[in-house]
Formats: sequence, C-alpha cells, structure tokens
Amino acid sequence: MKFTRSEADIFVPDATLAPSDALKRTTHLCVAAHQDDIEIMAYQGIAACFGRDDKWFSGVVVTNGAGSPRSGPYRDCTDEAMQGIRRREQRKAAYVGDYSIQLQLAHPSAAVKAPADAGVQADLAAIFAGCAPEVVYLHQPADKHDTHIAVLMHCLKALRALPAARRPKKVLGCEVWRDLDWMCDSDKHVLDTGAHPNIAASLVGVFDSQIVGGKRYDLATAGRRLAHATYHTSHATDVCQGINWAMDLTPLVEDPAYSISEYTLAFIDRFRQDVDMRLRRFA
Repeated sequence: MKFTRSEADIFVPDATLAPSDALKRTTHLCVAAHQDDIEIMAYQGIAACFGRDDKWFSGVVVTNGAGSPRSGPYRDCTDEAMQGIRRREQRKAAYVGDYSIQLQLAHPSAAVKAPADAGVQADLAAIFAGCAPEVVYLHQPADKHDTHIAVLMHCLKALRALPAARRPKKVLGCEVWRDLDWMCDSDKHVLDTGAHPNIAASLVGVFDSQIVGGKRYDLATAGRRLAHATYHTSHATDVCQGINWAMDLTPLVEDPAYSISEYTLAFIDRFRQDVDMRLRRFA
C-alpha cells in the first residue's frame, strides 16, 4: 500500500495483519481533515465496532496537521515537529479505539483546498477501491472550516466515481466546526455516542498537543454530546447518554448529478420554515 506523499503514514494496530487486508475488512470508515477530527465526529462508528470481530472501524486523516494552534509546552514546536507529534497521537487513538487501520495521507492544507489536486484524488480513490464499508463518516457540508469542506468535496467526488454497486449504503456528514442542532428533528440522523464512555474520553484525551496546547476539545466534545442528548426532546426523558447529529449525505452519492449546494441549502430552508411557522402560530 503506497500513497502519493512520502510522509504518508500507515498504521495497523494488529501487526500480524497486512495493511491491504486491514483496509479490506473495514465496515465503518471515517475520512476527516485533521488528527482528532475522527474521534470527535465519528465516535458512534468507533463504538459500534469496538471489541467485535465482525465489524471494523478504519480512519483516514487527509492533511498533515502542520497549522494547528499551540501553546504551553508545545508553544515553540515547529510545524515539522508538530506534524510528528500529531501523527503519533493519531496512532495512539487508533490503538485505543481498536481500529482496523489508520491512514494519514499528509497532504498540505493548500493542496487539499485545490479542487483538482491529483494527489488527494488519487489517494482517496485508492482507499475507496480497497474497501467496501457499509457506513462512511464525512464532514458535514455546513461546517465552517474551509479544509473540512474541501476534504468533504474530494470524498464525494471519489465516492461518486465508484460503480453504483460499490458505493456505501450510508454516508453521513458529521459535526466538528459547527453543530447540526439547528436542523429540523425530522432531518437529523442520530449518532448514539453513549457506549463505552471511558473509551470515548480516552480517544479525545490522547491529543495532548491540542488540549494542553490551548484547545479543550476533550471537555467540549463531551459537553456537546451530553447537551444534544438532553436538549433533543423537551417532553421526554433522555434516551441516549450522548448524541452527535449527522446529516444524511447518501442521496448525494447515489445521484452524482445532485447539487451539493442545493441539497445542503434545502436543510436550511426547512429550518427557516420551521422557525417561521412557530412564530406565526403564536403571533
């Protein structure tokens, strides 16, 4: 298994397994922009596979992690040093989460933001050709981070290029840099994140360079999940101990001609109509 960047990292927690075999058995796949995005946005998939031998979670990080904010003991780290630190942290998460394989493609953000970048497209095409996951977790199209949107667009292009029979059954757009709580309840896809809370905490906690470096993703991620679970319904007790919301992107993969922008804006239009209807009802 080889990718276009020489710095790309391939890690299989089960050292007895060839990378191609580890990728092939994947049933739940997350493709994310940065180290720690996977653990924030796709924990439901990690938990669904944890401790099982019939379901396997795999992760792909597209960028090299060079531009992350840093302070404290990481304040003076160069971009090159930070890339190495974040690469090791992502490997730790893959080991804790019992992933089948963790791939880090090491593309610079500038390359990822180029819609026609051949290296990014070739790597993603090779990954999707090497597995047939039932569920794919991607960034959601209303995310406010440009690199997240760029990775999403590359992924949708690669998935749409697959033969129809090889496309995943479910493709979900997940929360990182913008919640999806604003969506109408009928549009939300519930990702139950309540299983194995110790593993959930550990997975985000291994990214010390981000947490000690100035971003409390560990507390924020747990808080978001609990808040979603509690504020999901006003007239019923909590069903889940934690929730991430997702947007169903499957129609965008099933129909390559479907406008990604129009599909996304339709969710916003339905939210607008819901707010307008409720205000008019009590005017």
